[in-house]
Amino acid sequence: MEHGDVIEMLDTLYGMISEAWGVPLGNDKCIIEREKALDIINDIKAAMPSSLAEAKRLVAARDEFIGNAKKEAEALRKSSEEKARNMLDEQEIIRVARARSAEMISTAEAKSAELRRIAGDYVDDVMRQAEDSLRSSLETIQSAHSAVRTANGGRTAAVSAAASTASPTQRRERSPEERDFITLQ
Repeated sequence: MEHGDVIEMLDTLYGMISEAWGVPLGNDKCIIEREKALDIINDIKAAMPSSLAEAKRLVAARDEFIGNAKKEAEALRKSSEEKARNMLDEQEIIRVARARSAEMISTAEAKSAELRRIAGDYVDDVMRQAEDSLRSSLETIQSAHSAVRTANGGRTAAVSAAASTASPTQRRERSPEERDFITLQ
């Protein structure tokens, strides 16, 4: 017999009891056919082991399903926690990398500024030395020029005056030394 048969038999027994005649002066008592009721109860007993076995199998299957679902849920929870930890670790790594990058950029900018300052100071110093050297050379040249003028006396003035009054046809070509000498005056 199947599970549905047991329920039908219980329904039949219930119907028998609910439709039974009541006993006079016994409100909670009734009269039913003993043999028919006992047959139904025996049929229920006979059907019960298979129904109970099916119910036990269903309960075991349900328990196994619930156990598997709990294992999957636990595995999923652990996986999610691990992913969350990894994400936090990655975020921490990114934060540290960004901080380190900012520090490296700041250090590089400071070093670059210092190198620019040092290079500027060096160029300024070289230019000052060049100016001093040129000034010294100019002073030496001017002294030499004055000495040449003094040694030549008034001859340079006369040559200059003659050169400026001479007509273009009377002018002769001057040597490079003479041109340099006249230019220096």
